[in-house]
Amino acid sequence: MRALQGETAIVKGEALCICCDWSFGDGLHEILAGWDVMGLSKDDLAKLVALRHELHQHPEVSGQEEQTAARLVAFLDRNGLRPDAMHHDLGGHGLALEYIGADDGPTVMIRCELDALPIVEQNAIPHRSSHEGVAHLCGHDGHMATVIALAFLLRDQPLKRGRVILLFQGAEETGAGAQALLDDARFEPLYPDYIFALHNLPKLPLGEVQLGTGVVCCASRGMKITLIGKTSHAAAPQDGVSPVGAMATLMKDIPTFCTGARRDENFVLTTITHANVGVPNFGVAPADATLWVTLRTVTQSRMDALVDDMERLVATEAFTNGLAFDVQYQDVFDATENHGDAVAHISKAARINGITPHDLPEPMSWSEDFGRFAKTGAKAGMFFLGSGIDQPQLHNPDFDFPDELIPIGAKLFWDIISDVMG
Repeated sequence: MRALQGETAIVKGEALCICCDWSFGDGLHEILAGWDVMGLSKDDLAKLVALRHELHQHPEVSGQEEQTAARLVAFLDRNGLRPDAMHHDLGGHGLALEYIGADDGPTVMIRCELDALPIVEQNAIPHRSSHEGVAHLCGHDGHMATVIALAFLLRDQPLKRGRVILLFQGAEETGAGAQALLDDARFEPLYPDYIFALHNLPKLPLGEVQLGTGVVCCASRGMKITLIGKTSHAAAPQDGVSPVGAMATLMKDIPTFCTGARRDENFVLTTITHANVGVPNFGVAPADATLWVTLRTVTQSRMDALVDDMERLVATEAFTNGLAFDVQYQDVFDATENHGDAVAHISKAARINGITPHDLPEPMSWSEDFGRFAKTGAKAGMFFLGSGIDQPQLHNPDFDFPDELIPIGAKLFWDIISDVMG
């Protein structure tokens, strides 16, 4: 079967986009076949793929996403995709595109992330990161392209009622971005009635949806413990105050806090990620030690209790060994919790597209700062979109977001919006 450039050919139960040389698994061609009816041309889709590749080539870490946001604005300008209002530099480099319907109605926010990771990419692809040591290895480049796709549809099919806000949030990877938005007074007028997001999920079949009500991503935080003593000559360690004993006890005891499975409200995972004692010198008995630990729980109340237990343990060991101590927290994430009404809209959108949503078997052990948006009173819903059985895991050095997901994710978001708006 021969297809013209830019057309979609159906071959042996699969769809092949000739312009991009993609193949889509059996069952997904129906989603793509209906895409032109919605108003997004294959040329538009090619532009979105090119944008995703551009973003992948020019990643920026959390808090430094100024050029990433600028690239999105430039893309909108080039393609005549001007919203009714555009809000820049929200909570740092956040960008919000506001679309206002003719009649009153609910406000629906679709959120994605701007930031990349401080990891060296190991991909031999034309759009490989040009910034050594920084790469989009979580798929935020693809999430952005998916949400930008909605700008084409909102241009050609203006809202009849309500308001849609496309939000591009910075600093998700550190857990600081969502809170920075909430702390920005300019963000308050944009507070939504509903907020939705997706995250691609490797090892799940391409285009499959997993969904759950309640907690879908664990709460987590990084705990940095510093023990402070006094140096001495290595020949006379008794004349100093060494943190070694306390450090050894903490490294032995902290893993014992782990308990339960992620479907259990008492689930706790404590992971030691870094340890350091003294300086690399044979003549000096150490004075200082640092220990980094990641704490994970399903509920915020369990996290609060775990923090109390951990701080009590550190204080006891420091006192026992004559040490001063300091505890600081970084990368603080609340649990991400889905509202039942939001889940119902996601589920309906999936079924409209011939996708049967599967129940999330247990919350993700990794965290997402999307959960903080529920503090606005919004009904929040995050779903997980399969990026392929053979896809490398998130944060692996060879991860690359599959372009095939862009139209699938955008179609799901569009039908979620349409369902909320009635």
